[in-house]
Amino acid sequence: MESSHENQDQHANDLPARLSVEDVDVDFLPIIYDIIRGLEKDPHESSQKPSHSQDISQKVLELHKKLELAKEQIKRLPGVEYSKEQQLDKLEALRTQLKLKRDLLLKYRTMCTFDIPKA
Repeated sequence: MESSHENQDQHANDLPARLSVEDVDVDFLPIIYDIIRGLEKDPHESSQKPSHSQDISQKVLELHKKLELAKEQIKRLPGVEYSKEQQLDKLEALRTQLKLKRDLLLKYRTMCTFDIPKA
């Protein structure tokens, strides 16, 4: 019985958790800079070429992994599952709600003031 409970817990961990935009790691520039800098270096000795080439290959693999991770994180952002038109419709609906609520607040403020009894 415990094994089925553990399987349920593990399955719950497999579900994608929602992220905020700030949580997405999109800092690719240092790795790209290292790759370009490595390509611009001209190894003077032939013995350094294999090691130099391996370093660049390692950086390219690191960039590829970081890009894949960013893709996965972006898929978990809220609202990404909606099309552009759906997002714009939702934004317009929210703006309309905001305007209505502001108008109501303004109406209630000017309608009457309530005296708060002092203790």
